[in-house]
Amino acid sequence: MPRQTELFEGGYAREIIEVPVTQELGESFMAYSLSVITSRAIPDVRDGLKPVQRRILHAMADMGMRPDRPHRKCANVVGETMGKYHPHGDGAIYDALVRMGQTFGRNITLVDPHGNFGSLDDPPAAYRYTECRLTEAAMEMLAEIDEETVEFRPTFDGERVEPLYLPGRLPNLLVNGTSGIAVGMATNMAPHNLAEVFEAIKLVMTKRRPKPTTAELMAVLPGPDFPSGGVVVDEGLAEAYETGRGSVRIRATAEIVDLTRARQGIVVTELPYLVGPERVVGRIQELMRNGKLPLVTDVKNTSDRHTGLRIEVELRPGANAKAVLTELYRLTPMEDSFGINNVVLVDGTPRTVGLYELCQHYIDHRLDVVRRRTEFRLEKARRRLHLVEGLLIALDAIDLVVSIIRSSEDAAEARDRLMEQLSLTEVQAVHILDMQLRRLTALAKLELEAEAGELRGRIDDFEKILGSEKRQRKIVLDELEELVANYGFDRRSRIVTPDHLDDVTLEEAEAEEAASRVEEPCIVALTTSGMIGQEPVSGPKPATPGRHDVLAQRVATTTHSRLAAVTSRGRVFPVAVSAVPEVTGRSRGTALTDLVPLDKGETVLTLVAGPTTGGDEAAPPPVLLVTALGVMKRVAAADLLGLAAGRTAIKLKPGDRVIAATAAPDGVDLVAVASNAQALRCEAANVPVQGAGAGGVGGMKLGEGATVVGAGIAGPGAIVLTVSDAQTAKVTDADEIPVKGRNTGGLRITKFRAEKRLEWAYVGPDTGVLLVVGTEDAPSRPDPMPETLTLHATGRDLASKATRRRWLGTGVSRW
Repeated sequence: MPRQTELFEGGYAREIIEVPVTQELGESFMAYSLSVITSRAIPDVRDGLKPVQRRILHAMADMGMRPDRPHRKCANVVGETMGKYHPHGDGAIYDALVRMGQTFGRNITLVDPHGNFGSLDDPPAAYRYTECRLTEAAMEMLAEIDEETVEFRPTFDGERVEPLYLPGRLPNLLVNGTSGIAVGMATNMAPHNLAEVFEAIKLVMTKRRPKPTTAELMAVLPGPDFPSGGVVVDEGLAEAYETGRGSVRIRATAEIVDLTRARQGIVVTELPYLVGPERVVGRIQELMRNGKLPLVTDVKNTSDRHTGLRIEVELRPGANAKAVLTELYRLTPMEDSFGINNVVLVDGTPRTVGLYELCQHYIDHRLDVVRRRTEFRLEKARRRLHLVEGLLIALDAIDLVVSIIRSSEDAAEARDRLMEQLSLTEVQAVHILDMQLRRLTALAKLELEAEAGELRGRIDDFEKILGSEKRQRKIVLDELEELVANYGFDRRSRIVTPDHLDDVTLEEAEAEEAASRVEEPCIVALTTSGMIGQEPVSGPKPATPGRHDVLAQRVATTTHSRLAAVTSRGRVFPVAVSAVPEVTGRSRGTALTDLVPLDKGETVLTLVAGPTTGGDEAAPPPVLLVTALGVMKRVAAADLLGLAAGRTAIKLKPGDRVIAATAAPDGVDLVAVASNAQALRCEAANVPVQGAGAGGVGGMKLGEGATVVGAGIAGPGAIVLTVSDAQTAKVTDADEIPVKGRNTGGLRITKFRAEKRLEWAYVGPDTGVLLVVGTEDAPSRPDPMPETLTLHATGRDLASKATRRRWLGTGVSRW
């Protein structure tokens, strides 16, 4: 490219060189990317550390933050590292420091934390609040660094030096793994069990020709071992260990437990690697709100420091727990993937390596450390032996040495004369001159002779080590085996193949459950106290119901069917007949709240069943819903049975609630009773059949402050039983109430005296209607009466006793 030279009046530039932007970007970006790759994001294969991690450990060692010393502020470490070795942001340095001390992220931590170092869901406290020191394992990484075992280079400011890598006795890269994002590449290496890593390295060291295959290595190191445990699904580990790239699935460890006789739950005790419990709980709650997990009723995080991780998932009664667990794996972080990408720096160059190469690089590095360490120790022993031999020569001729020193003009002359007359080297002569007078004793000579013998033995051993690769390899293995004894741990993650997964979809679970049961006709009975039980068609077994346990409804169905429970809030919940226990002994089955998640104050008004045969039977009649504000609506039974759990069958206005729900085919009349003693009788056909999302139509006009207190079908021989706020009751023949049009006020059926309003009303047949009277001081105990009252007379006053009484009747609990 031609060079142009121009003069500018401002004098700030004299020469312009035209360079293509692609060339400039390519060169500059390449330099930047190489810096990020080699100096920040990718670990060195020898010690498995990134530069910032290595510098933190080196700085902590220089500061004397050893395991036997007190913890010191993390702010000191961050400042020391940033000021002397790592000229980058304090946030990145502190983040790297914290990660080396988090037990949930590393199998063997290198930093001993003190204070809030964070959790999987929460960040750590600021570095001015936390403290740290090195762990024993970190000392294994730093051991022998002062024996010329590693290369050093100048720091960024040139004022000191730092290690290019650590001696790394611990196979940190394999045991703890790592992750990092560079420019154009990334690394993500899985952690492993230390004992298994030792076996793999031992196999690589002992079986050299031919080298061990990936299958042989996986026989002793079957896969990753994550600190959080979990289940590792082996879908290609062999390829990942062969090539250095692959992916595995990690599943939470979960157990299915029985919460009640009809309800199961799922307890999660282990989660995938680096997945926090709050993240899982939040996702499950989100899916519940969106209707994606209709069989889950609640989820709680009950983890603590004593029991560890524990997430409890409550299921609806009759739900197949295996199928729900499969859905949780599919829709939540309870199953996560881990992408293996073994990118490391080998001689400063990024490379993707497999399991064999990782083991081999560790072996090569440790052999180099052992050789350099031995050479250092050999040279040190030789220097010491040289001095000891000089001292022994001096002690053997101590009189001559003393005379030479006393007759010399200065130390230089004494040194030279000692070297000449005793054949000593300069180093020996200087050391003799520095010798203390107490070393002239006979005992000192014996000590020196013993030391010399020991030094000769050590020198001989060091020379044998340097001359024998077999000895060097044995030393590496012995030291690694010692680490296993000190820091080894049991495997936390279980490894399974996809064939061993017990996944069951909801459709498969339902089909399997249906196939395992014989469909039989049965009766489902509902009581006023909220008990539900299954009876045979021939009649219930002998039972002793509890006090005030009055039968409210009996529904004919089959054991394979589902019922729809309609509540006072207009909500509909499916109830599997197979989940309803049988009526036995004193038990009427189970509490309906065990099968249906009701809110406080919410009650079930009716159970709706579909056809009990394969389609020959006529469709069940629509269900009439009557609300307290006089709204009426009929809904097809099939629509109610098809609603998802918790969906509403009627759109209620604020403050309104459903008072009655009953089957209402065309051709029958219904009667609604208001709190102001007005009663309306109209044809059920006048109330249209609407979809579940509709809000209904006007059913009964109400006076100011009045509400509907009861409604029902006026069949042959039907009565209207009303109870007032003054504890008086009255029975009226339903035939005495004339039929009127819908959305009218009806007529008055009770003349108030001391009463102000009606509290409750029953519309239906008079057969089987019982009243149990209780005294004011003990309403739960029935008042002694000569016989059970069968209501049949119109206008009968049942409040003749002096004490106030409470009543319990068919269709209601105590009021």
